[in-house]
Amino acid sequence: MRLDAAVKPDAVVLLRLRPHLPIHEAEVHRDIAERIAGFMGIPFDGLYDPVRHARMRCYFIPDTTLVGASALETYGVQGESDLFGGYAEQDFMPTKAITHGLVSRAAQRPAGWSNDFISHVVDATLPGYTAFSQNDLRTAASLLLQRERIVRVKPVHATAGRGQVIVRTIEELEAALAGQDASALAVCGIVLEAHLENVMTFSVGQFRLPGLTASYIGTQCLTRDNNGEEVYGGSRLCFARGGFEALLTLDLDADHRQAVEMAAHYDAAADACYPNFFASRRNYDVAAGLDAQGQRRAGVLEQSWRIGGASRAEIAAMEVFAANPDCDRVWAETLELFGAEQPAPAGAIETFSGQDPDLGLIRKYVMVEAHGNKQRPG
Repeated sequence: MRLDAAVKPDAVVLLRLRPHLPIHEAEVHRDIAERIAGFMGIPFDGLYDPVRHARMRCYFIPDTTLVGASALETYGVQGESDLFGGYAEQDFMPTKAITHGLVSRAAQRPAGWSNDFISHVVDATLPGYTAFSQNDLRTAASLLLQRERIVRVKPVHATAGRGQVIVRTIEELEAALAGQDASALAVCGIVLEAHLENVMTFSVGQFRLPGLTASYIGTQCLTRDNNGEEVYGGSRLCFARGGFEALLTLDLDADHRQAVEMAAHYDAAADACYPNFFASRRNYDVAAGLDAQGQRRAGVLEQSWRIGGASRAEIAAMEVFAANPDCDRVWAETLELFGAEQPAPAGAIETFSGQDPDLGLIRKYVMVEAHGNKQRPG
């Protein structure tokens, strides 16, 4: 579902859909939008205005995944060449809820739920369930605790690892879910997943812009925010021109190769099982670690079909590829630091520094390093 990429949009615009967008994200999104506009050779025209942009063909950079056919009609989006991000038909599709199956055939589910998708991705994900009712949630927790002993409870809309709780008993689950809104649960669901220790989280992704497709594999790091909570702290990524298959031509170790294969499998299943879905920006978190029995497990945790934490690195890679046609590999890294005591690495480019009302002092950086055709990661 693509428009003719040769027909240039009139402008790149930011599309504000989230009820609240933190200051640090808004500033980085604007920087990304300006750089995409430069790459496409068209103006950046700020925030989308339905009156001012009524007669213009816009290239949108939404702050979240577009959901529902009415969104496509409202903004005139026809396919992935109209946006940096993605589209899904139902609210649950661009969340963690999509990753795991239901506890039974009789379990509650939202319209559009695909059992075929779950069948496709079961070998590329960790043991877990998604539940859309309190009864299904308790049944799923009981079964998973019996098998896995330790379970991670994951709100489907939370980002950067926030809001997740580890439980070992049904009583701990009940305490963690006290006050759960039944109507919100029915729409969005909640995820229960096997808990892993000594985790390494891989980022596998792809962006598709007019005339340039690139994919990447790398690892995430964690940091402490200003409240002491362990959260996402950045990603170091290796980019290759082309689709996920281009990554598999690199000299990857077994863990990185497995992460690419799992993410590519998950991505292909989304295209196959949700036929109206499309995305020009695709990112998958893949975790590998030890379960409660000490066995190594790996699987896709979730997808992101929208602008995200790694997107500033993606755009840094885009600019290197665009400026150097013979370059086929780029290293790029993002870093997020909380508080004033942590120094930035040498050569880092600051993309945000300031007091965010939600998070306190936060500083963001990007670093990039290009490589020639003959170099491969060791």
